[in-house]
Amino acid sequence: MKLSKKILVGALLSSSLLVAAGCGKSGSSDKGDDEKVAVEVWLTPQWKGVYSADEDGADYDSFFKAAAEKYEKENPNVDISVQVIPGEQRSDKLSVAIQTKQLPDIFFDSSFALSEYAHMGVLEPLTDIIDDQTKSDISDAIWDNVTIGDDVYFYPFGHNPGTLVYNADMFKAAGLDQYIGDEHAIANWTPEDLQVITKKLKEANPDIAPMGLFAKNNQGDTWNMSYLRMFGNEFFGEDGKIVLNDASGVKALNYIDQLRKDGLTTAGAETLTSNDVNAMFQNQQVAISFTNSVLLNGVLADMENGKVQKFDARLANIPGETNPISFTYVTSSVVFNTGDDARTKAAKDFVKFFSSDEELVMASKNTLPVRESVISQLTAEMPYLAAYNENSEYLINFSNNTPGYAEIRNALFPELQALFTGDKTVEQALESFETNGNRIIEENQKKSVIVNK
Repeated sequence: MKLSKKILVGALLSSSLLVAAGCGKSGSSDKGDDEKVAVEVWLTPQWKGVYSADEDGADYDSFFKAAAEKYEKENPNVDISVQVIPGEQRSDKLSVAIQTKQLPDIFFDSSFALSEYAHMGVLEPLTDIIDDQTKSDISDAIWDNVTIGDDVYFYPFGHNPGTLVYNADMFKAAGLDQYIGDEHAIANWTPEDLQVITKKLKEANPDIAPMGLFAKNNQGDTWNMSYLRMFGNEFFGEDGKIVLNDASGVKALNYIDQLRKDGLTTAGAETLTSNDVNAMFQNQQVAISFTNSVLLNGVLADMENGKVQKFDARLANIPGETNPISFTYVTSSVVFNTGDDARTKAAKDFVKFFSSDEELVMASKNTLPVRESVISQLTAEMPYLAAYNENSEYLINFSNNTPGYAEIRNALFPELQALFTGDKTVEQALESFETNGNRIIEENQKKSVIVNK
């Protein structure tokens, strides 16, 4: 997530008075018996339609409008409105909303993109609306991603796991059949395997890049941060600070940089975006790339409709010396502290309603379901679902829900660029990133109402 208008956001972060004063439009918690409670829902574009994009009139707000209609029938005193916010405008619009005390009641997005608002103190904890059945229906790995301190701040609805994707046809042509997983499985390789794989791919076809690598901006940086964990580095220590500049971190970055030096990755990685590399993979110029469940479904659909030439695309985890590495973006809901008790109560109730209703939660198939009860019903319909579910044991909490994570993202790619252009050594790049990253964390920890609770 990109942060802009730094002065505005800085002022916003430093003001803990917002919580005490409340951010509500009306500032009143008393509603007459005949007065409706207005609940405003914002979301970034996630999927079109209620359950499928081929529905008549399918749009990004379809699901929430359908959920609101169903909820309002049971709760006629609540009036729910829905607004779609472009992802690139999320930070600016929420900054203005906090400053003007015009916050929405609910926001639906990836949890990591909203974690900074929990640290600001403008989100309501949702622990009180998580019942035991819901707790047991969703894996611990998901709960870890949506919990900060002692409280759940993001009510999980679906998720979007990140892995590698590879061209199995290229593997077969290079004699790498032993490294190919089943069609709808997620293969596991070691770092040594990846070295063998990339070398043989290059020998078999010098015109392709065995592996995609990019560092032009912070987009897709979750994969780059995961590569730095390949040899056991935890990235964040127990105190929440970055602990990357140690033997395991140096080994991981040296490993990636050596692949680059050996011509086993895309050339000029410092000039490439994740979108560039994704396009190169689709055009069969790259054999191993990054993907998530949404991107994978997109490329498979493009193959079916003839936009992309068909090839055998399969999944693999990011290699790890001890364990494979994967992560996920949890699509979830937050409830803002508007200072209006009636609105807060209705917002929480609506979040619980659409996140647990047996019919509505089936819409989580538009990403991937987080509930075991839904997964069991959709396994036959979604061929990769079982593999993703089994892979949950390898999921990491990539952001650690760290205060200032958005700024940390902007601190990494310049160091990778400096390394790839020869301006810095591995050790220098990691030292600079760790120093700058920990400065960011320390500054934001001081402002976090959760850390200082």
